[in-house]
Amino acid sequence: MGRPAVCILLLSVLLLAACSTAVPTWRGKVGPLVEELDRQNASQLFPQEYRNLLETFEHGEAIFHVRSDDKEADTYYQLAFQKAELLRSQLRSLKQRLAEEERQRLLLLAAKAEEERLMREAVEAEKRLREQERVQAEEAAKAAAAAALQKKTVPKEPPQQLSAQYTVRRGETLPQIAGRPEIYNDSSLWPLIYRSNRDQIRDPKRLWPGQVLSIPRHFSHDDALEARRYSNKK
Repeated sequence: MGRPAVCILLLSVLLLAACSTAVPTWRGKVGPLVEELDRQNASQLFPQEYRNLLETFEHGEAIFHVRSDDKEADTYYQLAFQKAELLRSQLRSLKQRLAEEERQRLLLLAAKAEEERLMREAVEAEKRLREQERVQAEEAAKAAAAAALQKKTVPKEPPQQLSAQYTVRRGETLPQIAGRPEIYNDSSLWPLIYRSNRDQIRDPKRLWPGQVLSIPRHFSHDDALEARRYSNKK
């Protein structure tokens, strides 16, 4: 039964009720409830239950208006009221379930959107990292190339020329002079210096500040061995 039929039914019920003196107790309670259920679209959501409710209500109406038995009619009105309450509870539960399903659907959509956002951010972060690594690699390659070019272009310093003479300083001895890095870096080779400067060194243990000694640079391996043997004896 559609909304117009229900409205007509309720209107007729109210008109008849106005003309009747004895109105059943449950009739006034179930009428508004049936109209409320019709507004909540119960006829489409629960068609069988709604139709059963209307049949019970209409049966009570028939007994009340045709047979004028308000007590028996009130029994059907009460039963219709109970069915209407049950149907209203079912509607409430259905709406809550649909609302919860809609909430869950929205939550899933939000979670999916958040996951897609995080994935996009991760992809962008990876792209930025790769670009940064590429730039750093290019800069390192350029720096290495520049360093290699500079190494090729910078003239090499000429090898240090070893002095052939040495001026004695106060307190120095022949072993100390022979041990200097720019001389022999070996104190045991002092006899080489002594033999080359016999004309100005009488005692190898005594030197005078300011003496200019000749430093032999060209000597054989045997000369070095002989100088070390002489040094060990002294």
